[in-house]
Amino acid sequence: MSQPSQGLFSALLPAERRATVVVAAIAMCRMFGLFALLPVLAGYSAGLAGATPLLIGIAVGGYGLTQAALQVPFGALSDRIGRIPVILGGLGLFAAGSVLAALSTSIDGVIAGRLLQGGGAVSATLTALLADATRAEIRTRTMAVLGIGIGVAFLLALIAGPLIAAAGGVRTLFWMAAALAVVGAALLGCLPALPRAAAPAARAPLGNALLPRLLTLDLSVFLLHAMLTASFVALPFVLTERLGLPLTRHWTIYVSALLLSIIGTVLLIAADERQGKRWTLTAAVAALLAGQVMLVLAADSRPGTLAALALFFVGFNFLEAALPARLSIAADDRIRGAALGLFASSQFAGAFAGGLAGGLLLGSGRPALVFAGCAALATGWLASLLVPVVRRRKAGESAGNRGW
Repeated sequence: MSQPSQGLFSALLPAERRATVVVAAIAMCRMFGLFALLPVLAGYSAGLAGATPLLIGIAVGGYGLTQAALQVPFGALSDRIGRIPVILGGLGLFAAGSVLAALSTSIDGVIAGRLLQGGGAVSATLTALLADATRAEIRTRTMAVLGIGIGVAFLLALIAGPLIAAAGGVRTLFWMAAALAVVGAALLGCLPALPRAAAPAARAPLGNALLPRLLTLDLSVFLLHAMLTASFVALPFVLTERLGLPLTRHWTIYVSALLLSIIGTVLLIAADERQGKRWTLTAAVAALLAGQVMLVLAADSRPGTLAALALFFVGFNFLEAALPARLSIAADDRIRGAALGLFASSQFAGAFAGGLAGGLLLGSGRPALVFAGCAALATGWLASLLVPVVRRRKAGESAGNRGW
Protein backbone atom coordinates (compact mmCIF):
# COMPACT_ATOMS: atom_id res chain seq x y z
CA MET A 1 0.00 0.00 0.00
CA SER A 2 2.91 2.37 0.61
CA GLN A 3 4.23 2.23 -2.92
CA PRO A 4 1.35 4.09 -4.62
CA SER A 5 1.40 6.65 -1.83
CA GLN A 6 5.12 7.25 -2.32
CA GLY A 7 4.58 7.56 -6.06
CA LEU A 8 1.82 10.08 -5.51
CA PHE A 9 4.04 12.36 -3.42
CA SER A 10 7.43 11.70 -5.02
CA ALA A 11 7.25 14.52 -7.57
CA LEU A 12 6.19 17.16 -5.02
CA LEU A 13 8.59 19.64 -3.48
CA PRO A 14 8.60 19.73 0.35
CA ALA A 15 6.52 22.94 0.47
CA GLU A 16 4.05 21.51 -2.06
CA ARG A 17 3.76 18.29 -0.10
CA ARG A 18 3.09 20.19 3.11
CA ALA A 19 0.53 22.48 1.50
CA THR A 20 -1.25 19.52 -0.09
CA VAL A 21 -1.52 17.62 3.19
CA VAL A 22 -2.73 20.70 5.09
CA VAL A 23 -5.39 21.63 2.51
CA ALA A 24 -6.59 18.02 2.33
CA ALA A 25 -6.78 17.86 6.14
CA ILE A 26 -8.84 21.08 6.30
CA ALA A 27 -11.22 19.73 3.64
CA MET A 28 -11.51 16.44 5.55
CA CYS A 29 -12.39 18.22 8.81
CA ARG A 30 -15.07 20.25 7.08
CA MET A 31 -16.57 17.43 5.03
CA PHE A 32 -16.50 14.93 7.91
CA GLY A 33 -18.72 17.32 9.86
CA LEU A 34 -21.22 17.34 6.99
CA PHE A 35 -21.03 13.67 6.00
CA ALA A 36 -21.40 12.35 9.57
CA LEU A 37 -24.86 13.94 9.71
CA LEU A 38 -25.99 12.50 6.39
CA PRO A 39 -27.08 9.01 7.55
CA VAL A 40 -28.80 10.16 10.77
CA LEU A 41 -30.20 13.65 10.23
CA ALA A 42 -33.44 12.61 8.54
CA GLY A 43 -34.41 10.31 11.42
CA TYR A 44 -33.42 12.91 14.00
CA SER A 45 -35.33 15.69 12.25
CA ALA A 46 -38.50 13.59 12.16
CA GLY A 47 -38.72 13.86 15.97
CA LEU A 48 -38.34 17.65 16.12
CA ALA A 49 -41.19 20.09 16.72
CA GLY A 50 -42.88 21.13 13.50
CA ALA A 51 -41.28 18.43 11.35
CA THR A 52 -42.89 17.45 8.05
CA PRO A 53 -41.41 15.26 5.28
CA LEU A 54 -40.69 18.37 3.20
CA LEU A 55 -38.96 20.16 6.07
CA ILE A 56 -36.97 17.01 6.87
CA GLY A 57 -35.69 17.02 3.30
CA ILE A 58 -34.75 20.69 3.57
CA ALA A 59 -32.94 20.01 6.85
CA VAL A 60 -30.88 17.28 5.18
CA GLY A 61 -30.05 19.18 1.98
CA GLY A 62 -30.50 22.81 3.03
CA TYR A 63 -26.79 23.47 3.42
CA GLY A 64 -26.48 22.95 -0.33
CA LEU A 65 -28.57 26.06 -1.07
CA THR A 66 -26.22 28.53 0.61
CA GLN A 67 -23.18 26.58 -0.57
CA ALA A 68 -24.39 26.89 -4.15
CA ALA A 69 -25.13 30.60 -3.80
CA LEU A 70 -21.78 31.56 -2.24
CA GLN A 71 -19.10 29.42 -3.89
CA VAL A 72 -18.50 31.80 -6.80
CA PRO A 73 -18.70 35.06 -4.77
CA PHE A 74 -16.35 33.67 -2.10
CA GLY A 75 -13.96 32.40 -4.77
CA ALA A 76 -13.92 35.81 -6.43
CA LEU A 77 -13.45 37.52 -3.06
CA SER A 78 -10.46 35.28 -2.37
CA ASP A 79 -8.88 36.55 -5.60
CA ARG A 80 -9.08 40.08 -4.21
CA ILE A 81 -8.29 39.78 -0.50
CA GLY A 82 -6.50 36.42 -0.36
CA ARG A 83 -7.47 32.80 0.22
CA ILE A 84 -6.72 32.60 3.96
CA PRO A 85 -9.15 35.32 5.17
CA VAL A 86 -11.98 33.85 3.10
CA ILE A 87 -11.32 30.32 4.37
CA LEU A 88 -11.21 31.55 7.97
CA GLY A 89 -14.48 33.39 7.50
CA GLY A 90 -16.10 30.37 5.87
CA LEU A 91 -15.00 28.03 8.66
CA GLY A 92 -16.37 30.55 11.17
CA LEU A 93 -19.77 30.52 9.48
CA PHE A 94 -19.73 26.73 9.38
CA ALA A 95 -18.97 26.57 13.11
CA ALA A 96 -21.68 29.11 13.92
CA GLY A 97 -24.28 27.13 11.94
CA SER A 98 -23.25 23.93 13.70
CA VAL A 99 -23.71 25.55 17.11
CA LEU A 100 -27.10 26.99 16.14
CA ALA A 101 -28.32 23.56 14.96
CA ALA A 102 -26.97 21.90 18.12
CA LEU A 103 -28.93 24.30 20.32
CA SER A 104 -32.17 24.09 18.34
CA THR A 105 -35.14 22.01 19.43
CA SER A 106 -37.34 22.69 16.38
CA ILE A 107 -37.03 21.75 12.73
CA ASP A 108 -36.92 25.46 11.82
CA GLY A 109 -33.88 26.01 14.02
CA VAL A 110 -32.05 23.03 12.54
CA ILE A 111 -32.83 24.27 9.02
CA ALA A 112 -31.48 27.72 9.93
CA GLY A 113 -28.34 26.09 11.32
CA ARG A 114 -27.88 24.00 8.19
CA LEU A 115 -28.28 27.05 5.96
CA LEU A 116 -25.66 28.87 8.03
CA GLN A 117 -23.38 25.82 7.85
CA GLY A 118 -23.63 26.07 4.08
CA GLY A 119 -22.59 29.72 4.31
CA GLY A 120 -19.06 28.42 4.87
CA ALA A 121 -18.77 27.91 1.12
CA VAL A 122 -15.01 27.53 0.72
CA SER A 123 -14.64 24.36 -1.37
CA ALA A 124 -13.64 26.30 -4.46
CA THR A 125 -11.36 28.60 -2.42
CA LEU A 126 -9.58 25.60 -0.88
CA THR A 127 -9.06 24.18 -4.35
CA ALA A 128 -7.72 27.53 -5.54
CA LEU A 129 -5.37 27.66 -2.53
CA LEU A 130 -4.01 24.25 -3.46
CA ALA A 131 -3.53 25.42 -7.04
CA ASP A 132 -1.65 28.51 -5.79
CA ALA A 133 0.70 26.31 -3.76
CA THR A 134 1.60 23.78 -6.46
CA ARG A 135 3.15 23.74 -9.92
CA ALA A 136 0.90 23.08 -12.88
CA GLU A 137 2.72 19.90 -13.90
CA ILE A 138 1.96 18.12 -10.60
CA ARG A 139 -1.44 19.64 -9.91
CA THR A 140 -3.36 16.56 -10.98
CA ARG A 141 -1.56 14.56 -8.28
CA THR A 142 -2.35 17.11 -5.60
CA MET A 143 -5.99 17.22 -6.62
CA ALA A 144 -6.03 13.42 -6.39
CA VAL A 145 -4.75 13.64 -2.79
CA LEU A 146 -7.52 16.15 -2.01
CA GLY A 147 -10.12 13.84 -3.54
CA ILE A 148 -8.80 10.81 -1.67
CA GLY A 149 -8.92 12.76 1.60
CA ILE A 150 -12.55 13.68 1.06
CA GLY A 151 -13.34 10.07 0.14
CA VAL A 152 -11.72 8.86 3.36
CA ALA A 153 -13.74 11.45 5.31
CA PHE A 154 -16.91 10.15 3.66
CA LEU A 155 -16.12 6.55 4.62
CA LEU A 156 -15.16 7.39 8.21
CA ALA A 157 -18.21 9.64 8.61
CA LEU A 158 -20.62 6.90 7.55
CA ILE A 159 -19.07 4.64 10.20
CA ALA A 160 -18.73 7.19 13.00
CA GLY A 161 -21.87 9.26 12.45
CA PRO A 162 -24.46 6.65 13.51
CA LEU A 163 -22.23 5.39 16.34
CA ILE A 164 -21.65 8.87 17.80
CA ALA A 165 -25.33 9.76 17.36
CA ALA A 166 -26.39 6.58 19.16
CA ALA A 167 -23.97 7.22 22.03
CA GLY A 168 -24.40 10.96 22.54
CA GLY A 169 -27.27 12.08 20.30
CA VAL A 170 -27.27 13.84 16.95
CA ARG A 171 -26.60 17.15 18.67
CA THR A 172 -23.18 15.77 19.54
CA LEU A 173 -22.45 15.57 15.82
CA PHE A 174 -23.26 19.26 15.42
CA TRP A 175 -20.93 20.15 18.31
CA MET A 176 -18.26 17.95 16.75
CA ALA A 177 -18.69 19.70 13.40
CA ALA A 178 -18.14 23.06 15.12
CA ALA A 179 -15.00 21.76 16.85
CA LEU A 180 -13.64 20.39 13.57
CA ALA A 181 -14.12 23.80 11.95
CA VAL A 182 -11.91 25.28 14.69
CA VAL A 183 -9.33 22.54 14.05
CA GLY A 184 -9.43 23.37 10.34
CA ALA A 185 -8.81 27.05 11.06
CA ALA A 186 -5.84 26.14 13.28
CA LEU A 187 -4.39 23.98 10.50
CA LEU A 188 -4.08 27.05 8.29
CA GLY A 189 -1.17 28.04 10.52
CA CYS A 190 0.71 24.96 9.31
CA LEU A 191 0.78 26.10 5.69
CA PRO A 192 4.18 26.97 4.20
CA ALA A 193 4.78 30.49 2.95
CA LEU A 194 2.86 30.76 -0.30
CA PRO A 195 3.79 32.90 -3.29
CA ARG A 196 1.31 35.63 -4.05
CA ALA A 197 -0.78 34.60 -7.02
CA ALA A 198 0.05 36.74 -10.00
CA ALA A 199 -2.77 38.42 -11.85
CA PRO A 200 -3.27 36.91 -15.31
CA ALA A 201 -1.75 38.90 -18.14
CA ALA A 202 -5.01 38.81 -20.05
CA ARG A 203 -8.33 38.02 -18.48
CA ALA A 204 -10.58 35.61 -20.28
CA PRO A 205 -14.28 36.47 -20.42
CA LEU A 206 -16.19 34.80 -17.58
CA GLY A 207 -18.56 33.49 -20.24
CA ASN A 208 -15.87 30.90 -20.99
CA ALA A 209 -16.98 29.17 -17.78
CA LEU A 210 -20.36 28.63 -19.46
CA LEU A 211 -19.08 26.68 -22.45
CA PRO A 212 -21.21 23.60 -23.21
CA ARG A 213 -18.44 21.13 -22.34
CA LEU A 214 -18.14 22.70 -18.87
CA LEU A 215 -21.88 23.07 -18.31
CA THR A 216 -22.29 19.37 -19.09
CA LEU A 217 -19.93 18.56 -16.22
CA ASP A 218 -21.73 21.05 -13.96
CA LEU A 219 -25.06 19.38 -14.72
CA SER A 220 -23.52 15.96 -14.12
CA VAL A 221 -22.29 16.82 -10.62
CA PHE A 222 -25.68 18.42 -9.88
CA LEU A 223 -27.45 15.15 -10.73
CA LEU A 224 -24.90 13.07 -8.82
CA HIS A 225 -25.35 14.95 -5.54
CA ALA A 226 -29.11 15.28 -5.98
CA MET A 227 -29.31 11.49 -6.10
CA LEU A 228 -26.96 11.06 -3.14
CA THR A 229 -28.84 13.46 -0.86
CA ALA A 230 -32.30 12.24 -1.87
CA SER A 231 -31.23 8.66 -1.22
CA PHE A 232 -30.05 9.54 2.29
CA VAL A 233 -33.36 11.23 3.03
CA ALA A 234 -35.07 7.86 2.52
CA LEU A 235 -32.40 5.31 3.52
CA PRO A 236 -32.58 5.79 7.32
CA PHE A 237 -36.30 5.00 7.23
CA VAL A 238 -35.74 1.93 5.04
CA LEU A 239 -33.02 0.57 7.33
CA THR A 240 -35.01 1.19 10.50
CA GLU A 241 -38.58 0.44 9.46
CA ARG A 242 -38.19 -2.08 6.65
CA LEU A 243 -35.04 -3.95 7.70
CA GLY A 244 -35.45 -3.54 11.46
CA LEU A 245 -31.91 -2.22 11.98
CA PRO A 246 -31.37 0.04 15.00
CA LEU A 247 -29.49 3.29 14.42
CA THR A 248 -26.36 1.80 15.96
CA ARG A 249 -26.26 -0.82 13.18
CA HIS A 250 -26.84 1.40 10.15
CA TRP A 251 -23.11 1.83 9.68
CA THR A 252 -22.71 -1.89 9.00
CA ILE A 253 -24.76 -1.56 5.80
CA TYR A 254 -23.05 1.64 4.65
CA VAL A 255 -19.51 0.45 5.30
CA SER A 256 -20.12 -3.02 3.85
CA ALA A 257 -21.51 -1.40 0.69
CA LEU A 258 -18.56 0.99 0.44
CA LEU A 259 -16.05 -1.82 0.87
CA LEU A 260 -17.82 -3.92 -1.77
CA SER A 261 -17.80 -0.94 -4.14
CA ILE A 262 -14.02 -0.51 -3.97
CA ILE A 263 -13.33 -3.22 -6.55
CA GLY A 264 -15.62 -1.72 -9.16
CA THR A 265 -14.45 1.81 -8.43
CA VAL A 266 -10.77 0.89 -8.78
CA LEU A 267 -11.43 -0.96 -12.04
CA LEU A 268 -13.21 2.08 -13.49
CA ILE A 269 -10.46 4.47 -12.36
CA ALA A 270 -7.76 2.22 -13.83
CA ALA A 271 -9.62 1.95 -17.13
CA ASP A 272 -10.23 5.69 -17.23
CA GLU A 273 -6.56 6.51 -16.62
CA ARG A 274 -5.41 4.11 -19.33
CA GLN A 275 -7.94 5.11 -21.95
CA GLY A 276 -9.89 8.19 -20.83
CA LYS A 277 -12.86 6.82 -22.74
CA ARG A 278 -16.41 8.09 -22.50
CA TRP A 279 -17.57 4.55 -21.70
CA THR A 280 -16.25 4.79 -18.14
CA LEU A 281 -18.68 7.64 -17.44
CA THR A 282 -21.45 5.63 -19.08
CA ALA A 283 -20.63 2.58 -16.96
CA ALA A 284 -20.61 4.66 -13.77
CA VAL A 285 -24.01 6.20 -14.50
CA ALA A 286 -25.35 2.75 -15.37
CA ALA A 287 -24.18 1.59 -11.92
CA LEU A 288 -26.06 4.50 -10.31
CA LEU A 289 -29.20 3.53 -12.22
CA ALA A 290 -28.90 -0.16 -11.36
CA GLY A 291 -28.41 0.66 -7.68
CA GLN A 292 -31.50 2.86 -7.54
CA VAL A 293 -33.66 0.33 -9.38
CA MET A 294 -32.54 -2.37 -6.94
CA LEU A 295 -33.41 -0.12 -4.00
CA VAL A 296 -36.94 0.15 -5.40
CA LEU A 297 -37.27 -3.60 -5.90
CA ALA A 298 -35.34 -4.93 -2.90
CA ALA A 299 -36.06 -2.43 -0.12
CA ASP A 300 -37.31 -5.25 2.16
CA SER A 301 -34.20 -7.40 1.69
CA ARG A 302 -30.98 -6.75 3.57
CA PRO A 303 -28.75 -8.47 0.95
CA GLY A 304 -30.63 -6.69 -1.83
CA THR A 305 -30.23 -3.29 -0.17
CA LEU A 306 -26.54 -3.98 0.43
CA ALA A 307 -25.97 -4.94 -3.21
CA ALA A 308 -27.93 -1.92 -4.40
CA LEU A 309 -25.88 0.49 -2.29
CA ALA A 310 -22.63 -1.16 -3.40
CA LEU A 311 -23.56 -0.57 -7.05
CA PHE A 312 -24.58 3.00 -6.31
CA PHE A 313 -21.27 3.70 -4.53
CA VAL A 314 -19.29 2.27 -7.46
CA GLY A 315 -20.78 4.92 -9.71
CA PHE A 316 -20.72 7.69 -7.12
CA ASN A 317 -17.11 7.21 -6.02
CA PHE A 318 -15.81 7.10 -9.59
CA LEU A 319 -17.79 10.14 -10.74
CA GLU A 320 -16.85 12.13 -7.63
CA ALA A 321 -13.22 11.85 -8.77
CA ALA A 322 -13.67 11.83 -12.56
CA LEU A 323 -15.95 14.86 -13.00
CA PRO A 324 -13.69 17.50 -11.35
CA ALA A 325 -10.64 15.98 -13.06
CA ARG A 326 -12.33 16.40 -16.43
CA LEU A 327 -13.36 19.95 -15.55
CA SER A 328 -9.82 20.96 -14.57
CA ILE A 329 -8.60 19.76 -17.98
CA ALA A 330 -11.41 21.30 -20.00
CA ALA A 331 -11.46 24.75 -18.34
CA ASP A 332 -9.44 27.72 -19.60
CA ASP A 333 -6.59 28.33 -17.13
CA ARG A 334 -7.51 32.01 -16.89
CA ILE A 335 -11.03 31.31 -15.60
CA ARG A 336 -10.33 28.08 -13.73
CA GLY A 337 -11.38 29.66 -10.43
CA ALA A 338 -14.73 30.75 -11.82
CA ALA A 339 -15.21 27.36 -13.47
CA LEU A 340 -14.41 25.55 -10.22
CA GLY A 341 -16.75 27.86 -8.32
CA LEU A 342 -19.60 27.15 -10.74
CA PHE A 343 -18.87 23.42 -10.54
CA ALA A 344 -18.94 23.51 -6.71
CA SER A 345 -22.15 25.58 -6.80
CA SER A 346 -23.75 23.00 -9.05
CA GLN A 347 -22.68 20.22 -6.69
CA PHE A 348 -24.26 21.85 -3.65
CA ALA A 349 -27.32 22.99 -5.57
CA GLY A 350 -27.81 19.32 -6.40
CA ALA A 351 -27.59 18.47 -2.70
CA PHE A 352 -30.29 21.01 -1.88
CA ALA A 353 -32.53 19.91 -4.76
CA GLY A 354 -32.08 16.27 -3.76
CA GLY A 355 -33.02 16.99 -0.17
CA LEU A 356 -36.06 19.00 -1.23
CA ALA A 357 -37.28 16.44 -3.78
CA GLY A 358 -36.53 13.55 -1.43
CA GLY A 359 -38.59 15.18 1.29
CA LEU A 360 -41.51 15.78 -1.06
CA LEU A 361 -41.49 12.18 -2.33
CA LEU A 362 -41.06 10.79 1.18
CA GLY A 363 -44.27 12.60 2.13
CA SER A 364 -46.16 9.82 0.36
CA GLY A 365 -45.01 7.43 3.06
CA ARG A 366 -43.24 5.26 0.48
CA PRO A 367 -39.44 5.62 0.44
CA ALA A 368 -39.38 3.59 -2.79
CA LEU A 369 -40.74 6.66 -4.59
CA VAL A 370 -37.55 8.54 -3.67
CA PHE A 371 -35.41 5.81 -5.25
CA ALA A 372 -37.71 5.69 -8.27
CA GLY A 373 -37.23 9.44 -8.75
CA CYS A 374 -33.45 8.99 -8.55
CA ALA A 375 -33.67 6.16 -11.08
CA ALA A 376 -35.54 8.48 -13.45
CA LEU A 377 -32.74 11.07 -13.16
CA ALA A 378 -30.11 8.40 -13.81
CA THR A 379 -32.08 7.15 -16.84
CA GLY A 380 -32.11 10.61 -18.41
CA TRP A 381 -28.40 11.06 -17.67
CA LEU A 382 -27.54 7.67 -19.17
CA ALA A 383 -29.59 8.42 -22.28
CA SER A 384 -27.71 11.70 -22.78
CA LEU A 385 -24.44 9.75 -22.79
CA LEU A 386 -25.65 6.98 -25.10
CA VAL A 387 -27.38 9.06 -27.78
CA PRO A 388 -24.17 10.72 -29.13
CA VAL A 389 -22.47 7.29 -29.28
CA VAL A 390 -25.35 5.84 -31.29
CA ARG A 391 -25.32 8.84 -33.64
CA ARG A 392 -21.57 8.54 -34.23
CA ARG A 393 -21.90 4.82 -34.87
CA LYS A 394 -24.71 5.38 -37.39
CA ALA A 395 -22.71 8.12 -39.09
CA GLY A 396 -19.74 5.76 -39.35
CA GLU A 397 -21.90 3.01 -40.82
CA SER A 398 -23.33 5.44 -43.40
CA ALA A 399 -19.87 6.57 -44.40
CA GLY A 400 -18.77 2.93 -44.72
CA ASN A 401 -21.73 2.11 -46.94
CA ARG A 402 -20.99 5.05 -49.20
CA GLY A 403 -17.39 3.97 -49.48
CA TRP A 404 -18.43 0.40 -50.33
